Amino acid sequence: MRRPPMALTAHELAEIERANQSGRRPVVFVHGLWLLSSSWDRWRARFEEAGFTTIAPGWPDDPESIEDARANPDAFAEKMVQEVTDHYLEAIAALTTKPAVVGHSFGGLIAQKIAGVGASVATVAVDPAPFQGVLAVPISSFKSSAPVVSHPGTSLKHGVTLSFEDFTYGWAKALEEDEARALYDEFHVAAAGNPIFQVVTANLNPFSETKVDSKNPDRGPLLIIGGELDHTVPLKPTEQAFKIQSKNPGITEMVVMPNRGHSLTIDHGWAEVAQTSLDFVTRVGALAVPA
Repeated sequence: MRRPPMALTAHELAEIERANQSGRRPVVFVHGLWLLSSSWDRWRARFEEAGFTTIAPGWPDDPESIEDARANPDAFAEKMVQEVTDHYLEAIAALTTKPAVVGHSFGGLIAQKIAGVGASVATVAVDPAPFQGVLAVPISSFKSSAPVVSHPGTSLKHGVTLSFEDFTYGWAKALEEDEARALYDEFHVAAAGNPIFQVVTANLNPFSETKVDSKNPDRGPLLIIGGELDHTVPLKPTEQAFKIQSKNPGITEMVVMPNRGHSLTIDHGWAEVAQTSLDFVTRVGALAVPA
């Protein structure tokens, strides 16, 4: 039986209150597997310098720090895509101004689910995990997910920590080893295995929680960003997601970041990806707050 979702934490409520008091348009940042919300800190500073306010809720039960996360990897266990989406929708419902949403990896999938229910004014999905209907599954995706799918008895019940070798292949293949090691040491935490199984079985399950309403006319402008060298979410499924989303009447754009892998939101080139995202949400009018 699935556990009831954890309510917003005191820290998340404080961030929401700060955003509401700012009078600015909020941007909600959604992290994916193997990261914490603190991975967005540099992005948040850049967006706030540009005139936005920001919040970065965690997934339900996320530890407060990297140290806490590594001491208790099972804190991440048994999370499901809709449970996490509902947690972010709860945070968005507490905002007084409709936000823009930016997500990476599974956070990019969740960002599109949020857009699909009309809860974002503009959305950026970076290297997004595939939603139901995206059929391409390149070999590198299978290899990147192997630490989870090859051990279902463990990964469905416990948090899964990647080895440095697995992290290098899935996240940091485009980086020098020294930078890959630094990112692994600074950012990597355990993750739930369930969402990966949900994606793997999505097109066999008509009730999959990875379903996205790409046709909703209230979806709003959407930018999808892909990393050219990403092994975890290669360009083929990202391009298919863009093709499906392009049928929406709203603005739909795609940008490919050359020579970038799945670590593109946290590695040495993060600022280029952040600026591309910021330029989009600003250009489509998200910065202005209705009087």
